[in-house]
This record gives sequence, structure tokens and C-alpha cells, in this order.
Amino acid sequence: RMPASLPEADSRHRASAAFSLSFLSLVFSITAFSSSYWCEGTRKVAKPFCTGESKGDLCIRFNSPDANSSQAVQYIWETGDDKFVERKFHAGIWYSCEEMINEEGEKCRSFISLTPASDRGVLWLSIVAELLYVILLLTGNILMSVEMCYYSSVIDGLKINAFSAVVTVLAGLLGMVAHMMYTTVFQMTVNLGPEDWRPHTWDYGWSYCLAWASFACCMAAAVTTINKYTKTMLEFKHKRKKLERSLKIKYKFPDY
Repeated sequence: RMPASLPEADSRHRASAAFSLSFLSLVFSITAFSSSYWCEGTRKVAKPFCTGESKGDLCIRFNSPDANSSQAVQYIWETGDDKFVERKFHAGIWYSCEEMINEEGEKCRSFISLTPASDRGVLWLSIVAELLYVILLLTGNILMSVEMCYYSSVIDGLKINAFSAVVTVLAGLLGMVAHMMYTTVFQMTVNLGPEDWRPHTWDYGWSYCLAWASFACCMAAAVTTINKYTKTMLEFKHKRKKLERSLKIKYKFPDY
């Protein structure tokens, strides 16, 4: 009795592992898709002129020390990089935000409006693929939870298992294509985007890493699901052959 229950317990462990990986992938993908930290870096911008009482290294003093004399003008000469200040920015699928000089907070713009017109179609395809990726992951999660909790026979379980494996593999392929398309669009925007946005230095951020971690979890869930399906099919065929063999023995040697 103990050995017979081992395959069933192993099957449950595989199902719960696949569900956990798929659920983790779904959480990662939604977090990455809704955030704006796919890419982070700095922009080099010219320092503004100091106004009013503002002082410091983030602005240039260029004013008249004698308010009554328009002839007296004070020039503070700055050369090279001293004329510029680095401003941090981060960008995602939806928004690009950068910090403001001499003020708290950030100024955000739609990333779609920054993308060159020739690449907007690719960006929209990337957005659609990301949405389909999330939808397919959600469908896979639902199917896996149904398989773990509600199916009544081995055949029903195999059907749900096969369908969830197909859905998860499709989700992974869509996710990979979507991430790669966004990477291409961002690099094209860096080279051909508006002058007042182009970054001085940049690198991929935590959202980008999370998106690829989601893809990795998705493919791991797909492999676990396919492995479970294959193992269940092999066990099913083995039991069927065993039953056929026992029926043949009974037929050849009837028990009187």
C-alpha cells in the first residue's frame, strides 16, 4: 500500500511546484509591467541660472550685484563639465521620469511619446505581447489550481495538465518576445529619441531583471508541468500493460 501511494504523492508535489513557479512568474510579470524601472541612468543637462535666493552648485549665478546700475554685471565663468549637472532618470513601458533640479519630486512623460515614430508599432506590439503574457500566465495558474483541487479522474487530470503546459509554454514564448522587443525599442529611443531626453549613461533596472526572472519561472513551471504529464502517461501505460498481462494470464490459466 505504501509504494502505491508514492507516485500519487510525487505527482501532487510536482503539481504544487509547477503552480508555485507559475504564480511567482505572474506576480513578477505584473510588478514589472506596471513599474517604470526597466532602465535607469543619468542625463547631463545644463545648469539653470540662479533665481531669487537660490544658491549652490546646481545653478549658475549670472546677475547684477547693483540693482540700480544696469551696467554692472557679474560674470561667473564656468568651463567644461561645470556648466552641466547630472540628473537621474528611470524609464519603463509606460513612463519615463527624471528628477527635477532645485526641486523635490520627479517630472514624468509618456514613454510612447518619446519613442521614434518608426518604432512605435514595435512598442505597441511589445505592450500587447506583455498583456497576453500576463493573461496566459493567469490562465495557466487557474488551470493548475483546478488540476490540484477539483479533477475527479486521472484522464481529466491529464487533459487539464496538457492544456496548462501548452498555455504556460505559449506564455513564456510571448514574454520572451515582448521583453526583447522593448529592449530594441529602448535602444532605438536612446539613439533617435528627443534631444531633451537622451541619457548620458544608462543601464537596465530592477524591473527589467524582474521581467526576465518572471520568464525564467514561467519556463521552469512549463518544464515541471510537461515532466509531470509525461511521467503520469508512462505510469498510466505501465499500469495498462500490467492489467493486460494479468488478463492474458487469467485467460490462459483459468482458476477452477
